[in-house]
Amino acid sequence: MKVGVDILDVVALTEDLPGRGLYRGQVGTVVEALEPNVFEVEFSDDEGRAYAFVSLRADQLLVLHYEPIEAGS
Repeated sequence: MKVGVDILDVVALTEDLPGRGLYRGQVGTVVEALEPNVFEVEFSDDEGRAYAFVSLRADQLLVLHYEPIEAGS
């Protein structure tokens, strides 16, 4: 299993950011690595329109996986 966050990863927020109108569980895409463990994440609606771009630390993100992961990987 991959460790860490990479560009184009689909991620979910692990905490609320009410000042930005974003809440835990919202899904976005990593679009840029700004510095070690800091990423620009784009949040888009179902039509593909971006409604937020936010710089976030890796510990504020959960990388989502779309394939099976073997135990112990």
